[in-house]
Amino acid sequence: MSDALQQLYETIQSRHSDDPAVSYVASLEQAGLDKILEKIGEEAIELILAAKTIDPQLQAKSVISETADLWFHTLVLLAHNGVSPDDVFSELKRREGKSGIEEKRSRPNNNEE
Repeated sequence: MSDALQQLYETIQSRHSDDPAVSYVASLEQAGLDKILEKIGEEAIELILAAKTIDPQLQAKSVISETADLWFHTLVLLAHNGVSPDDVFSELKRREGKSGIEEKRSRPNNNEE
């Protein structure tokens, strides 16, 4: 699983300085952090709406498609910030075996959402 994300991440990194007129990644990078965050928010909302689709066959296809869009834009954000997918996987590994409630309480800036 992580190989596919790593390969996509490397492709995203390689396109940061391309011509924004021909590279979507470069156009996002040129537009800046606010645009990247806007796209992540948009894709997250689209994923939520896809998950609420009544037709189960459409729902599965939509959830897959919207998750791919969200993951893509999240990888753009990671690359923008110089963070690799391996950094995220390491954090997930660190949390392994802990209850989500316990892990959340252990965070320094815990706001008890």
